[in-house]
Amino acid sequence: MKKYLYITMISATVALACSSDKPEAETPQAVNENEVSLTQQQAKNINLEVGKVGFGNVNETLKLQGKIDVPPQNLVSVSIPLGGYLKSTKMLPGTHVNKGQVIAVMEDPQYIQLQQDYLNVSNKLSYASKELARQKELNVSKANSDKTLQQAETEYNNLLVEQNALSEKLKLININAAQLKGGKISKSVNVYSPINGYVSKVNVNIGKYVTPSDVILELINPTDIHLNLTIFEKDLSKIRVGQHVIAYTNVEPAKKYDTEVILISHNVSEGGRGEVHCHFEQYDQRLMPGMYMNAELQFGNQKVQVLPEDAVVSFEGKDYVFVENKPLNFTLTAVNIGETADGKIAILTDLKGKKIATKGAYSLLMKLKNAGEDEE
Repeated sequence: MKKYLYITMISATVALACSSDKPEAETPQAVNENEVSLTQQQAKNINLEVGKVGFGNVNETLKLQGKIDVPPQNLVSVSIPLGGYLKSTKMLPGTHVNKGQVIAVMEDPQYIQLQQDYLNVSNKLSYASKELARQKELNVSKANSDKTLQQAETEYNNLLVEQNALSEKLKLININAAQLKGGKISKSVNVYSPINGYVSKVNVNIGKYVTPSDVILELINPTDIHLNLTIFEKDLSKIRVGQHVIAYTNVEPAKKYDTEVILISHNVSEGGRGEVHCHFEQYDQRLMPGMYMNAELQFGNQKVQVLPEDAVVSFEGKDYVFVENKPLNFTLTAVNIGETADGKIAILTDLKGKKIATKGAYSLLMKLKNAGEDEE
């Protein structure tokens, strides 16, 4: 019996010893999904090269967008100050007009009344002028009183003021008062173009009555068009009046237009954008107000960090480089890039002092992404 208990105790002791010798479960280590490592042979196979960023002078290009605009003095809204009915017009949007050309004919009974009033006042003024002269002669010999002379002068001056006022009203509807002396009255008046240009809008139809505030036609003189560009607040300090800007349309990008900065806005909108106005050095009839254009403004001799083009890889719309953490171990790092020239690409992200995979970066990207897919 004692022998049996002794054996049982030894067996239990051995069991506990065996269970204590089992290794504990290892804690999972976090893996950086943007890190990739190579063996010496893999680095040799992809011709891996590592180096630091260099510095060089490049021509930085600022790309902008905007649309063609026209200064206010080249936009004209045509109306009739006294209102009336549109009798006739041959104007259509796009019709070319010359300054002084008849663009519409208006008619209204008030035009007749205005001319009649002017002629009546003119006749009264003629009589008042003669009466004033007669009263002056009589006053010299004291055949009349000073009061009578003053009344004649007042009547003449009042009629003169009224005639001048009616004459100005007639000018508003393009009627020359001097031509009414013969008593010829017209029920219609002409509307003339104040500029050389094109009809951009026709807002009324024949027979419609328009008020003084209604715009009959809208005219535009496109010979002085300019390019209104939108620029971010951070880039405003780079722009100077007189700088050369190259512009082109999306429809014909190969056709370049030379423009010059003539005005920079001094206010910034809520979205952090300002405006830059550029003048076209040569007018082109194919350029119409409202058309959207792209523009490029170049800055010479900008000292920036540069890397070989092979050092930068693109993935899902972003640009990256591989920064070396330790020998043959790299981290995929996002960067902002600038212009590319002579096999070099400008790096806008600060990478000074860091070692970069200058050759073999694409192979590193493939290994990194393929490894991620395999783990999934």
